[in-house]
Amino acid sequence: MEAYLAAIGIIAAVYVLLTLGLTLQYGLTGLVNFGHVGFFALGAYASALLAMQGVPLPVSFAAAAAVAAIAAWPLGLVALRLREDYFAVVTLGFGETVRLAITSERWLTNGVQGIPGIPRLFGGVGIEAALATLAAIALACAVAALMLRRIARSPFGRVIEAIRDNEEALKALGKDPARFKLQVMMLGSALAGLAGAFYAHYIAYLSPDQFVPLVTFYAWMAMIMGGVGRVSGAVVGAALLMLFLEGTRFLRDLLPGLVSEVEMASLRLGAVGLALVLFTLFRPQGLMGDYTRR
Repeated sequence: MEAYLAAIGIIAAVYVLLTLGLTLQYGLTGLVNFGHVGFFALGAYASALLAMQGVPLPVSFAAAAAVAAIAAWPLGLVALRLREDYFAVVTLGFGETVRLAITSERWLTNGVQGIPGIPRLFGGVGIEAALATLAAIALACAVAALMLRRIARSPFGRVIEAIRDNEEALKALGKDPARFKLQVMMLGSALAGLAGAFYAHYIAYLSPDQFVPLVTFYAWMAMIMGGVGRVSGAVVGAALLMLFLEGTRFLRDLLPGLVSEVEMASLRLGAVGLALVLFTLFRPQGLMGDYTRR
């Protein structure tokens, strides 16, 4: 049971990092990123490939964040020229392009066969190693949350919130939103790349089918349920998401008619989708949002 709870905690913390990146990009700045999983994949593969060549893990983790941030730079330039809806489509295409590139570039990624034997953070597969990994990623989440909270309360944070609320008014005040959007896109993507590195070194195996668009939308669900633009909402939303995804695994004992894994997977998605609809209708500001608003 301890190993199972540690595994759930690690995956939940990975989603916290992903959701914090989206909170910065969309919650604070208004950038609609539907390709977040692409940066997650880039970070995972970058760290895994470097570590398997003998590069120390701290260096490979830093490289994962850097690769994701650099990949976000051209998308940040695109964000300056497109409306929100068009930019969302472009980012969705970016995520799928990354997955297809991983599948086709077998000389580097081993294609659909995947990459096994990725070094683990603390070696071994016992409960001690799992708890150490959980502690490490929890520390990373805490640092990222504090960083975002500080950003939100800084002059930089006030500018990016103005971009979200009324970009034209910000321009009228003489501010150029271009560089702010670019910085936000790169920083949020770096968090996704770091999440990918933790995921790769915990799972110890990577393949393209782990990086489908559903990963991005899970992060969006966590952000919406927790509270858009709230740093605490990213943490609470990711925990709630894992509660739905893992809790429905035990429904097979209560619903004997559901016997196949396909039916259980559909039920899990249905439960999360229903929760998202209910939150949208009755609690649109999320669990951690302003309780004075309706």
